[in-house]
Amino acid sequence: MQPASNDPMAKLFFRYAAMNAGKSTALLQVAHNYEERGHRVRIFTARLDDRYGHGFVTSRLGPQREVEQFDADTDFQALIAADPGIACILVDEAQFLSKHQVQTLHEMAHLHHLPAICYGLRTDFQGELFPGSAALLALADEMDEMKTICDCGRKATMNMRVDASNRKVTEGAQVEIGGNARYRSVCGRCFHQG
Repeated sequence: MQPASNDPMAKLFFRYAAMNAGKSTALLQVAHNYEERGHRVRIFTARLDDRYGHGFVTSRLGPQREVEQFDADTDFQALIAADPGIACILVDEAQFLSKHQVQTLHEMAHLHHLPAICYGLRTDFQGELFPGSAALLALADEMDEMKTICDCGRKATMNMRVDASNRKVTEGAQVEIGGNARYRSVCGRCFHQG
């Protein structure tokens, strides 16, 4: 169920999953549902995610939409204050939000009755929380785990980075943008077995 426009009980939502669970598809569907009913939304994705070009939310199923980009300097409060009448904020790649940005979205939900629905990864390739995900896990009023499966058939909860030979990578920078050639969604057992 999606929140209503100007809902006095607006919330900050965190919808998280391993890679390839359909987070971007779900975001695009929520945006469509709002707009089909005459409500305006603002959609954001991380500026550093360039897998499908800059400024696009793209579903692996095909649908794509040009959206606004955020980075560490994005002030959501100022953007929304300058654009009244928004029914909902939707954020893709929410793991890249800063703690302050998550706090701002939480405040906007509770003080300005503006729901924010954030979609993203919970953990990185080493099983560590992203800063944005940690803040969302702490502050989100409602959390939903979206499901996908591992190659072995179990529920995938981890993101495993792989090299060109499809071997598990265990060291490196937390953020390395890549799709199926660089990452696999795996269950905990497959993650530890590598």
